[in-house]
Amino acid sequence: MSDTPELPENAETEPSSPPRRAIRSFVMRAGRMTEGQQKGIDQGWPKFGLTLDQGMLDLDAVFARQAPRTLEIGFGMGQSLLEMAQAAPEQDFIGIEVHRPGVGSLLNGLVTSETGNVRVFDCDAIEVLKQCIPDASLDRLLLFFPDPWHKKKHNKRRIVQLSFAELVRSKLKPGGVLHMATDWEHYAEQMLEVMSAAPGYRNQAADGSYVPRPQERPVTKFERRGERLGHGVWDLKFERVD
Repeated sequence: MSDTPELPENAETEPSSPPRRAIRSFVMRAGRMTEGQQKGIDQGWPKFGLTLDQGMLDLDAVFARQAPRTLEIGFGMGQSLLEMAQAAPEQDFIGIEVHRPGVGSLLNGLVTSETGNVRVFDCDAIEVLKQCIPDASLDRLLLFFPDPWHKKKHNKRRIVQLSFAELVRSKLKPGGVLHMATDWEHYAEQMLEVMSAAPGYRNQAADGSYVPRPQERPVTKFERRGERLGHGVWDLKFERVD
């Protein structure tokens, strides 16, 4: 006797094609949690964590105030985001990171320093933008040192594509700024090419290329190491103009 149920006579017997998966710009990397990072998850997530199933957010309700708002995609271990939030207590910050130890590290920093103007997602940034961030609600979106996917065959995985620029533009207020930084020159060139072609943006660089390192962007350990190795860093700032 077969374990396969009989199909109705008019049922299709050809297997349907599986739905195509969106190309991910990140890899879920495993990492051992330190005691401090686990403490951050345990104590900080109930207070600062946000999830996709909350749907479209009322950011004034989330932060219990009206304030300028910055969202950072891929905050790494969270030190620069924590520094920015502490330097600007009158502003609100949302961080997105899929690396769990990094999430724990930032949350531990928030708890330890009693910094309250940051909220955290630990999932796909594109889905967060689509499902949770209201249109025209952000003053800045930060993308610092994203995975360069330096092999040519993997370039399609880079997050900075025209569709990304269009999505970000919808979430920025008019006058809001997309600020990107990378230490891979080829990726910087691609960022510049994509953003120069994206409608509704103005390059803030006077010469139409890259801006000097802005003072408000903290220098990370990662960047200092790159400087010691002779790596350049390229910053780009594009403003939503309509």
